[in-house]
Amino acid sequence: MKEKIAQETGRLLFDKKVKKLTVKDIVDACHITRQAFYYHFADIPELLQWMMEQKKNEWFLKFAGCTDMEEQLRCFFTTAVNARPAMKKGLTSNYGKELETLLMQNIHALLRRIASTQDAFESYGAVEQDTLIRYHCQATMGMLRHWTEEDTRNLDRIVHAMYLTMSRGLAL
Repeated sequence: MKEKIAQETGRLLFDKKVKKLTVKDIVDACHITRQAFYYHFADIPELLQWMMEQKKNEWFLKFAGCTDMEEQLRCFFTTAVNARPAMKKGLTSNYGKELETLLMQNIHALLRRIASTQDAFESYGAVEQDTLIRYHCQATMGMLRHWTEEDTRNLDRIVHAMYLTMSRGLAL
């Protein structure tokens, strides 16, 4: 049932472009009662968090098959660029702030995982590592917000530049 609720919520946010998502919209789309919704989720932000967690787990599985950090970054950017139109729609809804926060948390977790699997920041202490991950997270979010067709054509170069900054680190 959680999957069905999540699927219909995604359809409402991303396909139907609902600006003001309500529990009523969701239960009507799922053909369930409000009680059924609240049995699975305390509220819409909890549902959105669950949905993002499922996506993050899917991404982690995708990255498991990648052999090196540059390939993992390419996989991440390809997935993010493909999801960008849908996320833009969700970010303009009444839950846009919550979605943006969850998206930032997931990008942070994904970049941390990519860096840790390749020991990218092994020469830094925990505080410096966290600072570098936060830096790359903000930079990545900024790039995705303002992504262009030219960026898509230059995806390999962008990924390689990010790989270099992550693998060589930054002067702190």
